[in-house]
Order: sequence, then structure tokens, then C-alpha cells
Amino acid sequence: MRDWARFVDEVSWFVEPGQAVVVGEALPWSRPPIAALPVLSGLLRSATLTPVSVADTPYELLAWGPPDDRRGWLCRAPHPVDGGPVAEVHQLFWQVCGGIVETFGAPDTWWSNQNEVLTAEAQRVRVADVLRDYAWLWADDGLTIPIDADEYYAAAVEANGNLTLVRREDGRLLLFAPDHAFSGVTPLPGCPPYSLLTIDEIPDLATWIEVCAAAFQQP
Repeated sequence: MRDWARFVDEVSWFVEPGQAVVVGEALPWSRPPIAALPVLSGLLRSATLTPVSVADTPYELLAWGPPDDRRGWLCRAPHPVDGGPVAEVHQLFWQVCGGIVETFGAPDTWWSNQNEVLTAEAQRVRVADVLRDYAWLWADDGLTIPIDADEYYAAAVEANGNLTLVRREDGRLLLFAPDHAFSGVTPLPGCPPYSLLTIDEIPDLATWIEVCAAAFQQP
């Protein structure tokens, strides 16, 4: 089964009735590695890339693994940037991948149940507005939001609205998760339990990417 057919079989809701789909030739990965992300680079090196267009929107389907156990990501195309509104390691990521909009055959990772992962669309979420709408979480406990929201952007948007936040300056990672059942997380000092959280042992964006890439590697 071709990777695109496997993807559509598992993610049946992605292509809507009547949408035109054009599937290109599957090719081995040929883009350079990212020195700051060696685990991700190793995973991508083993990938097969299939260019796809759905309703005139271009995507890249990345997949790897044996024929009977494929897994992968449907991604936006790379869009190199020189500086800009995201952390440096995110800029490096965008040089080879524009971010993930769907997965198939996926293990359970911090990228599970996400609508956008490391995409420009996620980055455009107005974090300050979201936190302002939830300021009552802190006010009910006599607290105030302890971060400057303008220093952060969303690196991932979960289906239920939870956000993975990254500080632009240094890649510091936080979760904003008023609706979650996560383990391995700790409320940020000065925050109630279902608000801003740190992920235990995953302090920054580079670690988050590497941990999730490692989970996608075939055993």
C-alpha cells in the first residue's frame, strides 16, 4: 500500500468530498541534517517524502518503517526564515519542514491529538488574548499571570484548545492546559493546577522535538 493510501485510510476525515488530490512520486529524504536536532535529523534521514496537493494546498507526506508498519506526518512545506518571531531552533526546523498537520501510525507523544505542530498557523495564535480570556483561573486563587505572554508563541495547538508555548528568546517550553489529563507535568510557580505547566524533564523546544522524534523511530 502506498503511503498516501495508508494515510487516507487512517485519517479518513482529512480529504473532504469533492476535493481534488494530486499525489506525486515518493522519493527518499535528501535535505541536510540539523546539527542542533540530531535525533530528528536521523529520523528524517530514513523518511520517504511524497508531495501531495489537496484542494490546491501543497503538503509533504513523510513516512518511514517497514511496509506493514508505516508511520508518518503530513506536513507543510519548508519555509526558510532569517530571524523572525519564533525561537532559533524552530527557525532551523522550518528550513526542512513547515510543521505537522496530521499523523498516522503514530505512537503516543506530546504531538498526539494536535491540530498544528510547529506550523506558522500555530505561531499566529494570540497567546496574550488566550491567557487574558482565562485570567479568572488565577484571579479565583488571588493570583496574577506570572509570565509576559507577549514573549511566548504557540508551537502546537491541541484539538481541545490546549497550547504548547515557547519563549522566543531562549526556547523555554510551557503548556497552557486548562483541559488536560497529562502526567509528568508541574504547575508553574504562582499558577493553579490547570493553567500554565512545565513538562518534567522537557525544559525547552529542542528537547521537546527530540523526545517526540525519538518516539516516532521504529523499534
